[in-house]
Amino acid sequence: MALKRGQPTPADHSPGERQEPRDLETLLQTLLDGDPMKRRWAARDLADHPTAAVALATQLQHETDTTVLQIIISSLGCIANDVAVRGLIDCLYLEQALLRNTAIEVLKELPEPVAPHMGQLLQDPDPDVRIFAVNVLESLRHSNVEEWLIGVILKDDHVNVCATALDLLSEVGSPRAREALQALKQRFPEEPYIQFAAELALKRIGVE
Repeated sequence: MALKRGQPTPADHSPGERQEPRDLETLLQTLLDGDPMKRRWAARDLADHPTAAVALATQLQHETDTTVLQIIISSLGCIANDVAVRGLIDCLYLEQALLRNTAIEVLKELPEPVAPHMGQLLQDPDPDVRIFAVNVLESLRHSNVEEWLIGVILKDDHVNVCATALDLLSEVGSPRAREALQALKQRFPEEPYIQFAAELALKRIGVE
């Protein structure tokens, strides 16, 4: 006896599954939804829409859900236009260390988009922001990294900023950093760490 083919079973939607359209206008509206789960989906999908950078960067200033914030930062990194990069840079001023560090890691992967902003970041009035900028340089694959670091140890008056730059310069510096390292020792003669780390960097440069 032939078996009767049953009717298709309606698809069940699991909790949190997206049912809304994924066009730009709908995603922008969903980014403001009261449901954090929906905002997460929207923030992720907006990574495919460069024009959404303004909305994502704006939402950074108002979002209260940490997971949504992290996804927004990731999406801005995928978009990586000037608006997106400025939004990521704004994260350097946040109090939440997790979000700040997430933004730093994303910025490290964007050497060309970040480069035009680095000079201003390294001269920011807030020494913490200058330190975060040096942290970005740690893995920023850009030809100007050594030049930026030399500028920091020559001009910055904050010992912690200089120490952070010195740590990195000791790893990536070339013989052209020698004079700046010697000048740094003269600028902070009473700082034992500066003296020690600068001397190590000079020895490494001399060996190489």
